Amino acid sequence: MSDPKAPQAIWPDIPQPLMPYSPAVKAADWIFVSGQLASDFKTGIAAEARPVNPNLESDQALQSRFVMETLKRTLAAGGADLSKDVARIWQWLPWETPSMADFAKGDCYPEGLRITPYLDVRNDYIFEPRPASTAVSIRGLPVRDARIEIDVIAIVDGSEPQGFAAPEGVPAPLAGYSPALRRGDWIFLAGEVPTDWQGDYGEHRSMGAPGALAREARTNPHVWYGSDIEAQTDYTLSKLERIAEAAGGSLKNVVKADVYIGDPSDYAGMDRAWKRWFKDSPPARCVIPYMGLGTRGSRIEIALTLLADNATLKIERIETSDAPEPFSHEPQAVKVGNFLFLSQQMACDSRGVLAEGMLRHENFPWYGLPGKNQMRYMLKNVAAICEAGGTSVENVVRRACFHDEGTHFADSIEEWASWFPKVKPASTTMKIGGPLVVPGANALLDLIAYVPD
Repeated sequence: MSDPKAPQAIWPDIPQPLMPYSPAVKAADWIFVSGQLASDFKTGIAAEARPVNPNLESDQALQSRFVMETLKRTLAAGGADLSKDVARIWQWLPWETPSMADFAKGDCYPEGLRITPYLDVRNDYIFEPRPASTAVSIRGLPVRDARIEIDVIAIVDGSEPQGFAAPEGVPAPLAGYSPALRRGDWIFLAGEVPTDWQGDYGEHRSMGAPGALAREARTNPHVWYGSDIEAQTDYTLSKLERIAEAAGGSLKNVVKADVYIGDPSDYAGMDRAWKRWFKDSPPARCVIPYMGLGTRGSRIEIALTLLADNATLKIERIETSDAPEPFSHEPQAVKVGNFLFLSQQMACDSRGVLAEGMLRHENFPWYGLPGKNQMRYMLKNVAAICEAGGTSVENVVRRACFHDEGTHFADSIEEWASWFPKVKPASTTMKIGGPLVVPGANALLDLIAYVPD
């Protein structure tokens, strides 16, 4: 008998992708929608998403409306409603700043980027309670002149969405999303940054504060002591802890963490703080560098997926000796119900060093396919982790892939596709524009897999 919860590809009446992925995949009661762009996948940006007169129309608004219509049709084909069934939404916005030099100085603010045209459009399609949201700037998308890419997770389990505002004493976001959204046993927390959403803007006093960075997240600039990234990580997690509690959860039940940082050198300090908060039972985690963050002074953004404290589902951390141990403080994967959430995958060993044979030999620059080799290495590890978690690599349902420069994209995606002869996972791809935390790695994978009963 076939498994009624097994992954099923959704192919709605929308422009068909050029890459080997499904527009959406439904597994159990969740729908994973691939990153949607305002493209006809024939000429580039679709004609209806291009402004006739750029002085009268916003290209960001036009592209956002095209993408929202695509998301609406895609979710409807899977039995979901864009206006109320989306639990988590990611918005990826290509922008020229910050530069690599800015990131190295701890400046992650994308100078000049404004998303109000997008938010005005989004509010026409997604109603209260709005989903947990993450919006960051990245260096590039796979379609020229694309201004935004959006991917979502929707849930169609019959439960009603419950939105939770920031509790008393926690700064409320400005963009109209839910700090926490609950669906059944699951709680989705929006991306939080170490800001009070006010800072010293408009005040006569400055206190030396960089924009909206909360005072609790700052170190004293007049002494030698303190770690900016640790202070910001601590403050951000303290906000998330209180938001989780307001929604009926706690940090002890975090399943998956998405962490966005600026320069890779901030990774070690972030991880030191992480160990204090998740000493014995850390969640699955992906940490992506070179992310442009929406408040000046912020060096980190964290989004969490967790179980409610009264959930019937249980958390199981997965370990196998057939794949490298993580080089930082996270398990290889976390299994909950019908889903396996994998931690970040790069072509490295347990020391965080690039595995042998992953680059072209300097004396033979014409030989070898680093994209294919690194993707094959990662997927062999993914297969081992999936097997330990009671599933298989063919049951991966969602992938986000972050490329350094995109140079090796073509051979990388060819290798990826060969592992999925049936249902191709929903996929979102972007360029971050700089070296990953593991020097020499050309891609980072963030994956979720379906686990049969």
